[in-house]
Amino acid sequence: MHNKRPTPISQKQVAAFLSPRPKDSHKGLFGTVTVIGGAAGMVGAALLAGRAALKMGAGCVHVGLLADNAPAVDLNVPELMVQGAVDALKSFPLPNPPPKGHPHPNPLPQAGEGANGKGNINPRVLLIGCGLGQSLAAQKLLHDALMLDVPSVLDADALNLIALRPDLRALLHTRKAPAVFTPHPGEAARLLGCSTEDVQQDRARSALSLAQKLGASVVLKGAGSLIATRDGCLYRNTSGNPGMSAPGMGDVLAGMIAAFIAQGIARDEALLLAVHLHGAAGDALAQQQATLGMSATEVTEWARWLLNQIAPQ
Repeated sequence: MHNKRPTPISQKQVAAFLSPRPKDSHKGLFGTVTVIGGAAGMVGAALLAGRAALKMGAGCVHVGLLADNAPAVDLNVPELMVQGAVDALKSFPLPNPPPKGHPHPNPLPQAGEGANGKGNINPRVLLIGCGLGQSLAAQKLLHDALMLDVPSVLDADALNLIALRPDLRALLHTRKAPAVFTPHPGEAARLLGCSTEDVQQDRARSALSLAQKLGASVVLKGAGSLIATRDGCLYRNTSGNPGMSAPGMGDVLAGMIAAFIAQGIARDEALLLAVHLHGAAGDALAQQQATLGMSATEVTEWARWLLNQIAPQ
């Protein structure tokens, strides 16, 4: 058994990661999130992630949908810029120089991880996997996404595809930009090549092993979610409740993480903030006697309310 004790996350700790917005703010200061996913029958997953990113304060949110019959606009949240998944991914410039044989000529501006202090525009963040599916088209999108050296959040089917394909895993270790992985125990088991029971039996070891194997920070979701950072630190979330065992909760969490990274919060701080706030929003809903039938959409709304309570004005 692993004997490393995780550090509990507190609201006071994560509130310290937030900064007041300047009076002369504009949306370009708060980053761009691009969500790639939403295959046929799973469009809602990508929209939930995009909505969460928008409501956590990202300056601009694109949602690239894979489904052929995807909507052209989110009628509930028309502020989202909805387009096809391929077009959304093409909007990212490739590194300079681009990979050999790649026709894309645009260089990628450099941005420091979590840095906004030297006049840099906050980074563009890529979130891929929410409702992505495992089709050949999805695999091609993920491959092309991993070629981009931009801050990334990888969720759901992006994790399942990486577990299936060693070539995609190899790409992870050529990237310099920060990455975050958000597996539930089943996805973690596939990535580690073991059973879900093995993961749950020693969640701390599993989370740390994943961070090491993937060269990235990881949140192993579930009751008492564990965050393992790339440099070997381990944290435990104490917020959240059984009512959050509902569809779309992971999509909302992924969107929240991406939004905080886009706003210039360092990767690991963004991860701790999002995980704690996500659970705390579920707890606020539970206090309203809404544990049974709790929805991911409601969690997004309460997370925004709580964010505004703890953010410095």
